[in-house]
Amino acid sequence: MKLVGVMQVTDSLAPGGLERVAVNLANSLPRERYHSHLCCTREGGPLASLVNSDVHRLDLQRRGRLDLRAIRRLAEYIQEHKIKILHAHGTSLFTAVLVSLLKPYPAVVWHDHFGRYATETRPVWLYRLATRRVAGVITVSQPLAQWSRERLRVETDRVWRVPNFVSEPRAIGKHPELPGNFGLRIVCVANLRPEKDHPTLLEAMRWVVKEMPETHLLLLGRSGDKIYSAQVHKIIAESGLAANVTWLGSRADVHEILRNCEVGVLSSLSEGAPLALIEYGFAGLAVVATRVGQCAEILDEGRCGLLVPPSAPELLGKAILTLIKSCVKRAALGNQFKQHVLENYSEGRIIKQLDQIYETVLNGRGQERI
Repeated sequence: MKLVGVMQVTDSLAPGGLERVAVNLANSLPRERYHSHLCCTREGGPLASLVNSDVHRLDLQRRGRLDLRAIRRLAEYIQEHKIKILHAHGTSLFTAVLVSLLKPYPAVVWHDHFGRYATETRPVWLYRLATRRVAGVITVSQPLAQWSRERLRVETDRVWRVPNFVSEPRAIGKHPELPGNFGLRIVCVANLRPEKDHPTLLEAMRWVVKEMPETHLLLLGRSGDKIYSAQVHKIIAESGLAANVTWLGSRADVHEILRNCEVGVLSSLSEGAPLALIEYGFAGLAVVATRVGQCAEILDEGRCGLLVPPSAPELLGKAILTLIKSCVKRAALGNQFKQHVLENYSEGRIIKQLDQIYETVLNGRGQERI
């Protein structure tokens, strides 16, 4: 059988959920069906170390929004490697659409991960123009699927909702040295951006520390917004939490860190289908999350973890305390969540869905949404 060339396209390989999904897909496509490629339109980043050696890489290093040199280079690569499908993640959609106008006219599938839909608007006219050229839209959440159908006017049978997934992580082989005591560590994997609402989490930690002074919160993620990041660090310093909260920044050993924590938390104001939450489950953590985006669905409507409203620090703090105080409850919820993730967010299940979408795109026919 002739192998199909598929290229994941992302603006960078900086640590983030979108970028990690692109890497996971590039690594996981069945090699008996696909030649797997990965293109970074702007720059690489730390996640490059997670890309499998058999994934073909292209770094365009484009300068500005309309870099004709980069577009031409990408078109030449596509022609040389016989790429049939460009799977564009996030705003790399626009680069993919431009290059699809050139021979050999690859099909474009747009993957919409936009987690800030509840706190930020996007220019509908621009996305509507771009999606006229796409063969289909994959979204990580129901609201995003609805946005594509209703606002962008993408046909219903060309919009699919596909959950994120995690793959078995590579063994780093080094045990991470972490602050805090075993049994009392809380972890939050979220880049420092306003929609992640770290201030609410820090206020909740004041409730937790007041009752259990030895608890320690680990913050993982890059400093994505300078003003917001400065605000977060100022809150830590001024609220007396410096001894109980540590920002670890971007880390390649996230899974190892999760294995050495007891409670995973997300305090977001807005989410799509957060990969971090699925990773918590894969690591067997007990979890507290806000009821935004697909968080409730991922936690099986609260059967696999605790759900609280956004912007409710007291309720968030009480939920964290509930788990920290009871190792029995933590273990039960952690085991249940892990089983739920393995059954519903496994690599094999999601790749099978994606394989069906690619087949639909290549055949050029409609399909009922998944």
